[in-house]
Amino acid sequence: MRKSGVLLPVSAIPSKYGIGAFSKEAYTFIDRLEEAGQSYWQILPLGPTGYGDSPYQSFSTFAGNPYYIDLESLVEAGYLTEKDCDQYDFGDDDVYVDYEKIYLSRFKVLKTAFQNSHIENDEAYQKFVEENAWWLPDYALYMAVKNAFGGKSWTEWDEDIKLRRPEAMKKYAEMYAEETAFYQFQQYLFAKQWFALKEYANQKKIEIIGDIPIYVAFDSSDTWANPELFQLDETLTPTAVAGCPPDAFSSTGQLWGNPLYRWDYHKKTDYAWWMKRIGYCYKLYDVVRIDHFRGFDEYYSIPFGDETAEYGHWEKGPGYDIFKTMKAELGKRAVIAEDLGFLTKSVIDLVKKTGYPGMKILQFAFDSREESDYLPHNYVANSIVYTGTHDNDTTLGWYEKLNRRDRAFARRYLNITARKDIQWAFIRAAMASVSDTCVIPMQDYLGLGTEARTNMPSTLGTNWKWRMLPGQFTEELAKRILEMSKLYGRAR
Repeated sequence: MRKSGVLLPVSAIPSKYGIGAFSKEAYTFIDRLEEAGQSYWQILPLGPTGYGDSPYQSFSTFAGNPYYIDLESLVEAGYLTEKDCDQYDFGDDDVYVDYEKIYLSRFKVLKTAFQNSHIENDEAYQKFVEENAWWLPDYALYMAVKNAFGGKSWTEWDEDIKLRRPEAMKKYAEMYAEETAFYQFQQYLFAKQWFALKEYANQKKIEIIGDIPIYVAFDSSDTWANPELFQLDETLTPTAVAGCPPDAFSSTGQLWGNPLYRWDYHKKTDYAWWMKRIGYCYKLYDVVRIDHFRGFDEYYSIPFGDETAEYGHWEKGPGYDIFKTMKAELGKRAVIAEDLGFLTKSVIDLVKKTGYPGMKILQFAFDSREESDYLPHNYVANSIVYTGTHDNDTTLGWYEKLNRRDRAFARRYLNITARKDIQWAFIRAAMASVSDTCVIPMQDYLGLGTEARTNMPSTLGTNWKWRMLPGQFTEELAKRILEMSKLYGRAR
């Protein structure tokens, strides 16, 4: 069945208090998606962000980002007053998130809510803590100890707690019991609000497409609590880290710095940690997009300490074995394989064997720097087509930067005769394609330029900040999206 959806990070919802949240505006966005006949809302990873504010560098693969907790709901619950919220500076730019101000204010106001909540007497909270005992205490203690050490990575903590010696774990748990409870409280609020929002979307027959990064951050509770899962030496220092080799877009490649997995260990445990991780994702989302799918076939290993990704090499990943285990343990699940970039025959064969749909990016079709099968007439039905993703420029921004040859080809291919509403020509091509699913970034529907770009890979300082303005997703725009979705058999 042909379907379509919209890509919009939660952080980009036009909520009060500086950043998108699980607020009334999020519910309004879902209402608009319903009016537009859409079947999907695609978001980015929901984890708490660390260095660079990237959702792909999270302090935990299981925890949720406390920034997304709706403060207005906490006022309604009696945990906060409006005066509590208004005394902090969350930033005054409706278009861009000021992460420094959010960081310096959000935890303070949430601490006030925690102190007013008497949450320890709440049965629902007690049940949440009990049901998530397999990851929550590690995460909460990790954050409490991290704060005690001035935000330093766990590798710079005192050796006893760095190595999780039993006496140290007991000592720190007692010493920071209240702070640990505060982080558990945040996760309870996050889960309560997110699952309510997800249920609302599902009732409207809108499914959530979520993202699972293949790697976890080195500075995370996951690595600290489970060092045996990763390629670390006896001092818990990585022996190699993740990234991508040099290509037409980057002469030195991409150095991500995430720890690599000990796939031999995972195989011996029947991928137990992975099954927990993926299983939890299917509580959070309806469809899971597996980021950097290629890494399961082969992964790029860069010597730890290198300043660029130029001198890495390829190693074999777990291949189909992990997906065979996943299908046996979790049943048939909706998956999107992020199979972008240079693909070897073995990666193509792996995607085909899993049966998962791959991704088609329309912008890539008109980039003469790389040969590809991204032109719509080459698509297969079992695929997801995008004009661009969170890592691309907006279609309008990208088009304006195209060289003359590529732009001329795009104009011929898409029959573009005027400069007005160029992005709609790309949206139409995506909608008209044979791909079963079409997902369009919200910025393209709004006709925005580079100023609204979500992320530019391998850069710091300007990413993950763009936000949609209040009222920008109008009824008129929803109607136009519905009409095009109907025209190409994608409307619900």
